[in-house]
This record gives sequence, structure tokens and C-alpha cells, in this order.
Amino acid sequence: MRKLIYDFTVSVDGYIKDSDGTIDWADPDEELHQFHNDRFRQLEVSLNGRHLYELMAAYWPYVPDDASPIEREFGALWTEKPKVVFSRTLTEVAWNSRLVSDNVVEEVRKLKAEGDGTMEVGGANLAASLIPHNLIDEYQLFISPTILGGGTPMFPLLDKRLRLRLVETKHFNTAVLLRYLAD
Repeated sequence: MRKLIYDFTVSVDGYIKDSDGTIDWADPDEELHQFHNDRFRQLEVSLNGRHLYELMAAYWPYVPDDASPIEREFGALWTEKPKVVFSRTLTEVAWNSRLVSDNVVEEVRKLKAEGDGTMEVGGANLAASLIPHNLIDEYQLFISPTILGGGTPMFPLLDKRLRLRLVETKHFNTAVLLRYLAD
């Protein structure tokens, strides 16, 4: 059974986007970016909601020549990585992506059963649809030393508590990783 990871850079007060919808406050330095590249390389599949997919597709296939080698490497990794994009409004996707319009929970259950590697879920709305069904096995929070005071929360409101077990912490220059397994 594939493991599903939900990871994001998150502000100290729990937001992944600020109230203007931007994420520029979360830009990783080279150390953290290389960590993300190495982690992303290990994934079998990346699951994306529409907003995240559109954000990524607008930049990573077109990384400028003057970008850092780490950024150019991630651009190549992102375009080549198999992706499943969940959207009711998109009609097509590119860059080694497949579009799914409905039955998100059912589709993710099938994807988990199809292999024994690792997948990630990107996008707060997509993750919010999976969390209540206990489909996420691991949570990786990259805590940025920033307080946004509002924006898009990393986690949805839940009907019941979700117990997690802390299994790793890692300090970077620009963030602290808290890695949790779902109980």
C-alpha cells in the first residue's frame, strides 16, 4: 500500500497562503530547496489540487536560465514526475499529469492500493477532502518563522480530533520540519 504524505511550508499561526493568496513569504533557501528536491525525487506520484497545479505549472516548466541549479533541477523533476490533478473546472492538464474530475476519495484509495511507494498530496482543499477519511499517513510541516494573521489554513475544521505521533524534527536555516505519522 502506498503511503500518502501531506507536506507544506506553514506559518507559525497555521497558514499556507497569506490573506492575499501569496506564498512568497515561504520561499526556501538553497538548503531547504535541496531537501525538497531530494524528497520529491523519491515520490512515485504527486497529487495536486487545481490551485497548486496551476501555480506550479505556471513556473516550473519555464524556470529561467539564470535560476539556481537547485531550482532548475526541481523544474525538471516536477515536469517529469507523474501527477494526478483533481479539478472540476480544468479541462486539460500537461506535464505528465492526469486529470480526475470526481470521486476524489475513491480515486486516492485506488492510487494507494496500486503500489508500495510514496505519494504526496499538494493543496489544502484537496488534503481537506482526504483528512476526514484517514487517507493521509504522514504530515510534514515546514514551520516558517512567520506569522501571517490570516489566509488559507493548512488544516480544515474537523468533526473529531486527529491523533498524530511526532517521529522527526529537523532544523533548517529558514524552517523547522515537524514530521508526524497518523495514528
